Amino acid sequence: MISLIIRISLRYVAAFLMARGLLSPDVGMTLAADADVIQMIEVALGALVGVAAEAWLYAERQFGGAR
Repeated sequence: MISLIIRISLRYVAAFLMARGLLSPDVGMTLAADADVIQMIEVALGALVGVAAEAWLYAERQFGGAR
């Protein structure tokens, strides 16, 4: 499910960048359709969520919220 959301998001981001002229159409289509790119983004988002959860817990402990 998450890879479907990432694929759709990449298509919109690639279309926006192509419309602005920052990305060539060939690179944009490769970015939106390449399974390896989607998998790397999925792993990066998973790591980001984990880091955000740990940072939230650390901040909560620093301010006396977690016991």
